[in-house]
Amino acid sequence: AIKVGYRLFDGAYDYQNEKESGLGIKRAIDEGLVKREDIFVTTKLWNNYHKKENAIAMAKSQNEAWGLGYIDLFLIHFPCALQYISPEERPFPGWTLDDQGTIKLEKTPIRDTWEALEELVDSGIARSIGVSNFQAQLLYDLQSYAKKPVSSLQIELHPYLFQDSLVKLAQSYGVAVTAYSSFGPNSYVELGGSFDQKTQGLSVLFEHPDIVKTAEKHGVTPSQVLLRWATQRNIAVIPKSNNASRLKQNLEATDFDLSEDEIKAISALDRGLRFNDPGFYLADFPLRIFA
Repeated sequence: AIKVGYRLFDGAYDYQNEKESGLGIKRAIDEGLVKREDIFVTTKLWNNYHKKENAIAMAKSQNEAWGLGYIDLFLIHFPCALQYISPEERPFPGWTLDDQGTIKLEKTPIRDTWEALEELVDSGIARSIGVSNFQAQLLYDLQSYAKKPVSSLQIELHPYLFQDSLVKLAQSYGVAVTAYSSFGPNSYVELGGSFDQKTQGLSVLFEHPDIVKTAEKHGVTPSQVLLRWATQRNIAVIPKSNNASRLKQNLEATDFDLSEDEIKAISALDRGLRFNDPGFYLADFPLRIFA
């Protein structure tokens, strides 16, 4: 990815890839392909480590895993504190405390976690801090006590989940918005299971007539249209791909401009359809953070 031209890398403790990603970046630095200051690393604090002391300890551990000296942007992954379990006991808990699927909430307010992140900036572990999967009211609340800038809001965003009001609110505060799952259902069809209920009868965005028509008009791919639809609205994108040619295509998604009418037409596909929703896929203990 670095050889193709990528410089921003999005990770998270929950992705279980921090050490490997850090080693790959370090190798590129050692080979003289880039300098550390050329690279921007984003990673995230998982839900079981929201208490201040746990958040700071976990951030230090994550920074060591990346092995790059510091983290450029450290985010709260979800606005949902779950009961602490030590990484030694269960290294990557996901949403559950055990193999039986036990989920327990923890009484830790977001303010405590945010203040822990502010300490990370003071100590040099993180250069900037932000949030992920937060909704409007939490942003309003966060702005009332944050002493350091909320640098970024990372959210699921695609034509089936427009979220225009949330984007405008964040941008009005000077918070940079980053979209994940830019290709909508494409990211979830392969997961099957309960996600089949959400994707059933739904046009894959790469094949949606409006997207295909727009792509043909500009001589680009449907994926490039979807990325440009976001970036022209000043929204950063972090598409995933293991294919070298598609990595290059994604970087070229700013080489053309959509018309205002084309952006409006794509935005009109909105269905309020959210895929990354623990209130949906955690059937036995739904966490309705987007209600």
